[in-house]
Amino acid sequence: MRGAASFRAPGRCMIRGMTVAHRADDDRSLGTMRADDECGDDAVVVPIGPELDLHSFQPRDIPSVVDEYLHEAVNAGLAEVRLVHGRGRGVQRGIVQALLERHPLVAAFSDDPRSHLGATLVVLTRTSA
Repeated sequence: MRGAASFRAPGRCMIRGMTVAHRADDDRSLGTMRADDECGDDAVVVPIGPELDLHSFQPRDIPSVVDEYLHEAVNAGLAEVRLVHGRGRGVQRGIVQALLERHPLVAAFSDDPRSHLGATLVVLTRTSA
């Protein structure tokens, strides 16, 4: 991966190439940091890597978060990513996979067999749309 890559999630602010996202659940240990007055005290840094855990995002933000993440993952040169949506009743999985079915940067996707329907593996195209 080249340098510090990031993505801009809805309602979030950018800090030096990383996204600062407000936590959906204060019980999670996500490495909080003080950003600036616009971001607030409950912000977390979300760098681009081969895996994105969606538990820290509000459900209404999931489609736009995944879309932005996929664009930045391709720009960062990643060929495959893993989206962790959790098992539960399958609602988040359905939201994620419905988006992936029509996304121009997705070559293929499948349930990650190691996570028992709690994550989705995504093969990305080589170019950003």
